[in-house]
Amino acid sequence: MNILQEIFTDHYEEIKYTLHPRPAEMENIDKMINCGDPSYGGAMYGCIHCGNLKFVPFRCHSRFCPTCGNKYSMDRTTSMSFKLVNVRHRHCVFTIDASLRDFFLQDRSLLNCLFHSVSSVVLRLFSKMNKHKNFTPGFIMVLHTFGRDLKWNPHIHCLISEGGYSDDAFWRNVSHFNYTFLRNAFRTALLKEMLLRIGPSFKKVSARCYLEHEHGFYVYAKPNRCDPKTVTKYIGRYLGRPVIATSRVDSYTGDLVSFHYNRHEDDQYVQETIPVMDFIKRLIRHIPEKHFKMIRYGGLYARHRSIDKKLHLAISKEKRHTFRCFNRWRTAILSSFGYDPLICPHCKQQMVILEIYHNHRRVPLEELYEKAMSRSRGKRSSA
Repeated sequence: MNILQEIFTDHYEEIKYTLHPRPAEMENIDKMINCGDPSYGGAMYGCIHCGNLKFVPFRCHSRFCPTCGNKYSMDRTTSMSFKLVNVRHRHCVFTIDASLRDFFLQDRSLLNCLFHSVSSVVLRLFSKMNKHKNFTPGFIMVLHTFGRDLKWNPHIHCLISEGGYSDDAFWRNVSHFNYTFLRNAFRTALLKEMLLRIGPSFKKVSARCYLEHEHGFYVYAKPNRCDPKTVTKYIGRYLGRPVIATSRVDSYTGDLVSFHYNRHEDDQYVQETIPVMDFIKRLIRHIPEKHFKMIRYGGLYARHRSIDKKLHLAISKEKRHTFRCFNRWRTAILSSFGYDPLICPHCKQQMVILEIYHNHRRVPLEELYEKAMSRSRGKRSSA
C-alpha cells in the first residue's frame, strides 16, 4: 500500500457515510484502494532458462490513483505528440475570478462553459488577425480543477499553435498574441455563457465581475516559445495527472495529514497540516464525473478532413518518431526508471508470460506460483 491507499482504507466507512460522495468519487476510491491487489488478478511471468517467476498484478486505470494517473498522463502525452504539427506552440492558462469557483463546484456541467469560452476566444483571435483568408489554428485544452494547495480552482491550460492553416492549404505563422483581447474576450464569453446556463440570479455576480475585472480575467502565457517535442513534455505534466503525488505527502498520523508544495506566486516552500477528512475532501472533489472529457481538441486538431492530412504530412515528419510504444507497461517502466521489468534478474534473459488470472477467479498466490512453476518446467523441457 502507498500512503494514499492507507489513508483511504483507514477512513473508508467514514468517507462513505459522512461525506456522501458522488458515484464517480466512490468508484474511483474503490479502484484506487484495490490497485495492485493480487487477488483481483494479474499476469504470471516466468524465465524458461532458470525458472524464476514474477507476478505482475493488474492496475486500476483510475486517474485518481497516483500510479495509474501518471500512466494515463504518459499515454495522453503520446497521443498528443502524434497530433501536433511541427511548429512552435504557445502555452496559455485561462483563469477565473475566485467568486465564480463555487458555481462550478455545485454544478459540474458548468465546466463545459470553460471549454466553450476558451475555444471561441482563440478562434476569434485568429479570425481578427486575418481578414482575407480563414486561418485556423490548432489548439488543445486541458481542464485543471486544483491548485498546488489542493483547493478548488478550475482553470484551462491551452496549447495553441503559433500559426494557422487556411482552407486553400496555406500556412501562416503568427508570433504575436493580443493578450488584452484574450483577457477581455474570455471574461465576456464566460460570463455570458454562465448567465445563459444559470439564469437571472447570476446577473449580480456577473456585474460585479465586470466592475472588479475591468481589464478581463487573468490569462497567463509562458514567455518562451518551444518546439512541439519540448512543449509536449512540459504540458504532459498537466494531462490527467493525479491531484497529489505520494512524494508530497510528508506524514500521516491517523488524524492529521501533512503535505508540502511550492506556492505558485513566489515559489516559496509551504508545508500544511490538516485533519485527515479535510485532506480527503480536498482530493475527491477533483474527481470528474464519469465520461467527462478533461482534454479537448479545437480548431485544426479537432478536424478530420482530407485537406488537413496534407498539412500533417508536410510539416509533421520530424515528430512522428518522438515517442514509440510509450503506452505499454513495459516500455513505460523502462522509460521512467531505466530498467526492463521483464528481464530476469538472475540470468538476464527475457521472461515470458505463463498465465493470466482475472478477478472473477480469486486464486491464492501459493496456488498461482505452483501452477506457474509447472508450466515453466514444461516450457524448459520443450526448449
